Amino acid sequence: MRRARWLAHPAGVGAPAVMRDWLTTPGSLTARLIAHSRQFRVQKLRQAGNVCLADEADAIGLARPRRVWEREVLLRCDGQPVVYGHTVVPMSASASDWPLFSALGERSLGTTLFYDPRVTRGALEFARLRPGHPLVARVHAALGRNAPARDTYFARRCVYRRRQGLLLVTEVFLPEVLDLEAAAFNMNTNTK
Repeated sequence: MRRARWLAHPAGVGAPAVMRDWLTTPGSLTARLIAHSRQFRVQKLRQAGNVCLADEADAIGLARPRRVWEREVLLRCDGQPVVYGHTVVPMSASASDWPLFSALGERSLGTTLFYDPRVTRGALEFARLRPGHPLVARVHAALGRNAPARDTYFARRCVYRRRQGLLLVTEVFLPEVLDLEAAAFNMNTNTK
């Protein structure tokens, strides 16, 4: 099982400039996706207990992979999946640390995180996920038959803190996210 090499700067992952722009989105990615589409939807794939990935354990303060609460979603713009989201919360986190996590359903986690004054956001980390990494397999499974045989995906992750609880959000950017910029540009030029 391949581990990702998470870096503090997006230039280290070799992403094209337009993808780097998405990777470094300040604030809420959800808000940016909403602004670049006519219809935004969170498609919840799974939310349950599971063993975290090896490269997630360290980020959330675990000495080795252990059981965590896990949430997997696809973020869709105008019906098209553009981002695969993977969130893990240590089992030691209490309901008072993350009171809305278990009841999110198909609501955006981002809207909860960015509007709660008790939540602090850590530094973004960036990676190029290659075949063999478990998240690449999960992306392909989430996309089903339409999954393109991509060599790599670009991703970012961030640890959020609320009270004593940690929460790690990893966002894997699908190539279709780049079409949103082109569509937004075409909409702006057609309205002038």
